[in-house]
Amino acid sequence: MYLGIDLGTSGVKVLLLTKEGEVIKTKTENYKLFIPKEGWSEQNPNDWFEATIKALKNVIVGYEKDIKALSFSGQMHGLVLLDKNDNVIRNALLWNDQRTIKEVDYLNKDIGKEKLISETGNIAVTGLTLPKLLWVKNNEKENYEKIDKVMLPKDYLSYKFTNEFATDKSDVSGTLYYDVENQTYSNYMIGLTGLKLDNFPKVYSSFDVVGLLNEELKNKLNIKQDVKVIIGGGDQAVGAIGVGIVEEGICNISLGTSGVVFTSMNKFKDDKETNMQSYVHANDNYHMMGVMLNAAGSLKWWMENVLESNNYDKFFDSIKDIKVEDTLYFLPYLTGERAPINDPLARGTFIGIRPEHTKYSLGRSLIEGITFNLDSIFNNIKNKGIPITKARVTGGGAKSDIWVQMISDIFNIEVETIKIEEGPALGAAILAMVGDGAYKDLLEATKQIVKINQTFVPNQEKSEIYLRKKAKYNKVYFAIKDAFRIWKTLNT
Repeated sequence: MYLGIDLGTSGVKVLLLTKEGEVIKTKTENYKLFIPKEGWSEQNPNDWFEATIKALKNVIVGYEKDIKALSFSGQMHGLVLLDKNDNVIRNALLWNDQRTIKEVDYLNKDIGKEKLISETGNIAVTGLTLPKLLWVKNNEKENYEKIDKVMLPKDYLSYKFTNEFATDKSDVSGTLYYDVENQTYSNYMIGLTGLKLDNFPKVYSSFDVVGLLNEELKNKLNIKQDVKVIIGGGDQAVGAIGVGIVEEGICNISLGTSGVVFTSMNKFKDDKETNMQSYVHANDNYHMMGVMLNAAGSLKWWMENVLESNNYDKFFDSIKDIKVEDTLYFLPYLTGERAPINDPLARGTFIGIRPEHTKYSLGRSLIEGITFNLDSIFNNIKNKGIPITKARVTGGGAKSDIWVQMISDIFNIEVETIKIEEGPALGAAILAMVGDGAYKDLLEATKQIVKINQTFVPNQEKSEIYLRKKAKYNKVYFAIKDAFRIWKTLNT
C-alpha cells in the first residue's frame, strides 16, 4: 500500500491507497495560520510535522506492515529557513503572503523581466520564494545571517522523514531561482540572495526515491520494514497527476481557495505578457498554469461573512435562474490578484449594482466573476499555442453541477468531473507507486486509477451571451485600476 501526504494551507491530508487505486482511508489534521499584518501569511513548520505524524498514525493503524512507499504534495512557494542545527529560524512565509511588493518591483524593474525570464522562465510576483528570501535579507538581518538551509514546505517534511536535504523539479520551479527550461539552478538568481548553492537542496524528479523512512519515525509509527520516501512535488503538479493531467490537450481547472488553470506541455514555453507561470511537471515534461488568489475563497467569504450560511446547495439553487444577461460584475480580488493582472493592490469589487438587484443577483455575479477570471487565464494559456480540447474541474466548486456547467458555457469547452477526487494527496500516492515501481510511469498509473464521473457540454445559446458579457467584464478592472491605488494611499 502507498501513502500520499498533501501539505496544504489549512491542513495536512494523508491518504492510504492500494495499487489498484482503492482509497482505504484518509485523515486531515489542521494547523494555525498566522497573519501578523494585513497581507502577511505565515505558519510554523513544526506544526506541519506534528499534524502529519498525527494523521499518519490514524490512517495506517492495522496496515503498518503493508506500507511500501510514501510521497508528498506541498503548498508551493513557501519559504522555510533552518539554521546550522536544523532549527526553524522563523515562521514560514506562505504562497499567499503579499509583503514583498518592494522586492518584486526591484526584480521586475531593476533586474528586469527579460533577464528574469532568460534565467528562470518566469517574472517575479509577490507569492514566489525568491522575493520572500530577499525580504528576510532586507528586513530581518539577524534571521538572514542564521540561514543554513532554504526549503520549500513539503521538503521540510521530507527532510524530517529522511534526513536528506532534497527538493523536486516541479516545486523548485516556483521559486524564481531555478532555470525551468534547462532544469537546473540559476547561479545568477542564487547570487542575488547572497547565499551559496550549498544552502539550497539537491533537485530530484518528483517520482525519485530520496531515502528511506528514518528509524525514529518508523518507531513512532510502529513500522518495521523499510519504507521508500519519494520526494513528490508542488501541489499544482501533483494535484494534476491526481486527476490524470499528464498529456497535452487537457487542462485542469481547480476550484480551491485559490483558482488554477493548469495544462501539461511537451515543450517549454514562457510567457512574457500575461503572468502565466511555466514550470517542470511531475513527469519531467513541463506545464503552464495561471493562479488567481481567491476562487472558492471568494465564495467562502460570501457564504460565511455575508449570507452567514454553510448551505452551498441552497446557494447555487438560488442563483441558477438569475438572468445571464445581467450587467452586474464582481472582481474577485479580495487579497490582491496574481493572474491575469498581477496586482497586489487590487481588491474585491461589485460594480453595476441597481435597485432591483438582490443578494441572489450579487451571488450569481460573484460566481461569474470568478469564472470569467479563470477564463481569462485559460485563454492566455491557449494563446501560447498550447492545444486544449477539454477540461477537468476539481476542488470544492466541482461539487456544484451549476458551477461546472457555467464553466463549460463560459469557456465553451467540454468539461469533466472525476469519480475519485482526493486531489494532491491522491497524486502523491500515485507518485509513491511509480517511485516504488508498481507502475512504469505516471501515464500508465493515471490511466488505471483516474476515472471520469460526469461530462458537461456547452449550452451554445448561453455561451454566446457569455462571450459578449466577458468582453465587457474584461474592461472593468482597467477602468477602475487607479481607484485601488487611491484606496491604498488613503489607508496608509
